[in-house]
This record gives sequence, C-alpha cells and structure tokens, in this order.
Amino acid sequence: MKNARPSAAMRREYDFANMKGGVRGKYAKSSRSAVSSKVGKFLYNRFIAGKPKREEEYEEAAVNAEIARKICELRTKAGLTQQELAVRVGTSKSAICRLEDADYGGHSLSILKRVAEALDKRVEIRFVAAKRLKTA
Repeated sequence: MKNARPSAAMRREYDFANMKGGVRGKYAKSSRSAVSSKVGKFLYNRFIAGKPKREEEYEEAAVNAEIARKICELRTKAGLTQQELAVRVGTSKSAICRLEDADYGGHSLSILKRVAEALDKRVEIRFVAAKRLKTA
C-alpha cells in the first residue's frame, strides 16, 4: 500500500475493533494485534472483513500502533521521559511524541535504529508468511 494514512473513520473502526473492557489504542496495555473481544470481532466483521481496502488499512494501522506501543513501553521501562529519549537520540521531543503516536505511519528504519541504540536495544527485522492478521 502507498504511504497513505488511514482515514479518520478507519482509525475509529480500528479503535472499536480493538476493545476489551474499554477502548484500546495508543493507551492500550495489551499487545494483542488480533481482535479479541466479542464486540471487537463483531465490529471487525461488520465494518472491515471482506473489504480488501479496509483490511489493508486495518493491518497497516495495527502495525503502526504496535510500533508506537513498543517504543513507549521501552522508553518507560528505561525510566526515561520523551525529552530525555529525544536528547539521547539526537532529535526533538515532538519527534519522539510522533513516534509514540499510534496514528503515525512514518517510522523509518534509521530512526528506529537510533531509538533502539539510545535504549541499548537493537532492531530486528523478520520476514514472515504474507497472511492476514487473525481476527477470529
């Protein structure tokens, strides 16, 4: 898919499809990328399943949200503020804030490597089978 951002309606559907005891999204504590609740499954099946463009947007949104969640999780485990991480990475606090935003889709490998290095981690890339996210 092109570098197009999912529409606001698509992001709302993604948030609804990832509900479990409340709305999940960038504030989620769970790292599950598949739809897990009955309500989430219903909404996914109702608004996304069987619609290739929406399924593609949903998968892209899920990946972006997972990257953002992971960066935030690693930063907080390291006991760093966004400003402190920004200084270590050599960027601005607003850039770190964008990286931790579930709606941001501009994660480049170079910035991810810089963030990983600042957190004493490394980026690992894997190629896996090209199958869709499980939804049921």
